[in-house]
Amino acid sequence: MTSFDRRDLGLLLLRLGTGGVLAAHGTQKLFGWFGGHGIEGTGQFMESVGYAPGRASATAAGMAELGGGTLLALGLATPAAGAAAAGAMGGATAIHAPNGFFNAEGGYEYAATLGLAAAGLAVTGPGRLSLDHAFRHVVDRGWMVPVALAGTAAVTAVVVGMRNQRVRKAKEGEQEALFEE
Repeated sequence: MTSFDRRDLGLLLLRLGTGGVLAAHGTQKLFGWFGGHGIEGTGQFMESVGYAPGRASATAAGMAELGGGTLLALGLATPAAGAAAAGAMGGATAIHAPNGFFNAEGGYEYAATLGLAAAGLAVTGPGRLSLDHAFRHVVDRGWMVPVALAGTAAVTAVVVGMRNQRVRKAKEGEQEALFEE
């Protein structure tokens, strides 16, 4: 079948929306665009929430968001793009998880939604309105999906685990007040 159908259009819209938002977030981290803090400010924030070294963490997160988001929007290397973006959102989810689910309370709702959308696109593929389709899926093979998602999940688990360990260790030195004043 050579004609496009509503699934292709739906995947295009999902890719453009998810990829565009992720790419914009990446530019905030890397370049300070759209009200972002750039590498220095984001690096300081990353360090303050347990991702160390902060600058390297900010660079990795920004590149995963900008690169993964751009590639998702284009529908190119979709398994790797979706996995990279989902991994970055897994790291963001870890920061927001103590605040509960809803974004209004500083929760992980937004990061989880972007991560799940990116992972879903990695699994379903980009549709026919994509560069992957135009290039005959050279960088969008079926075997790439589990490899990309498993590799990203393993790296994300290690990075988030190390971050959580640093956060726990930092809290060990803090003592809560015994009595309210």
